[in-house]
Amino acid sequence: MAREAHELRSGRPQGRQIGYARVSTDEQATEAQEIELRSAGCDVVVQEHGSGASRARPALLRLISDIGAGDVLVVVRLDRLARSVSHLLQVIEDLAEKGAHFRSLRDPIDTSTPQGMFSLQVLGAVAQLERALISERTKAGIRAAKAKGKLPGNPGLRERRPEALAKMTAVQRASYGARVQSNLNEWLPTVRRMRPDHNWDDIARVLKQRGVDWTPERLRRAVKWLVRERLADPKMLDRASPQLPEDRLMTLVAGISQSNPDLSLRDIAAQLERLHERTPRGSAKWSASSVKNLLDRARRLGLVAEALIP
Repeated sequence: MAREAHELRSGRPQGRQIGYARVSTDEQATEAQEIELRSAGCDVVVQEHGSGASRARPALLRLISDIGAGDVLVVVRLDRLARSVSHLLQVIEDLAEKGAHFRSLRDPIDTSTPQGMFSLQVLGAVAQLERALISERTKAGIRAAKAKGKLPGNPGLRERRPEALAKMTAVQRASYGARVQSNLNEWLPTVRRMRPDHNWDDIARVLKQRGVDWTPERLRRAVKWLVRERLADPKMLDRASPQLPEDRLMTLVAGISQSNPDLSLRDIAAQLERLHERTPRGSAKWSASSVKNLLDRARRLGLVAEALIP
């Protein structure tokens, strides 16, 4: 009751307070952070063990994916969450898209308050300045190296030194993982629902209709990375079994409906026409009744919940 009264007075949202505690792999435990987070009102504390130099943080990814509107992600310090200002801003943007907030106990950042949002805007300006300064220093360094007759770049890479190549590979993997995770919520739920019943070409076409323009090869590679990081079910990589034309259309319609339950029968028919799919009778024009027949069959087989039938 006391906490609820304080939240009402402070104007903070009354959702869950979810703590996030991270330690590097060479540290021992998160107890100190957990104590501070629970004292601040966090009923749940998510633990992460990983280097501060890497954005590949599976526990944080799952937390952001599951967080709800009005919830608040709480950390002890900013450096426990993000490796850079740009990373911090990306995490806060992901939270904002879910209707959630962010709070740091030891820093003046609380996105549920006007003061906290002001501090965030200052950080954004700092990040923009930081990127501009880094770019200018890099260009100046290249010009200076060329003036001295030196080749720009890493000499270890030019000489193919194993330690330099290994470091470059690690950086590339971390960068790729960050790109995969940056828009995960836009495409992974659809892939989960459609694999392995559909091939990668079908899924890529459905995603393109939703504004996610990936090739089948890029999509499969991203899922392989998620499986390797234990963020996705390995069954998603199983070979798609051959299907009869009508069975394929049924599961395709079911996948479209589950990806966006707000679509009407006519909306789904329009999507199928844009995908250049033909009806079971071979027509290029889809009717609402044709879509309903396929959805009814999918419902009887348990592929679509009752509530998803428009």
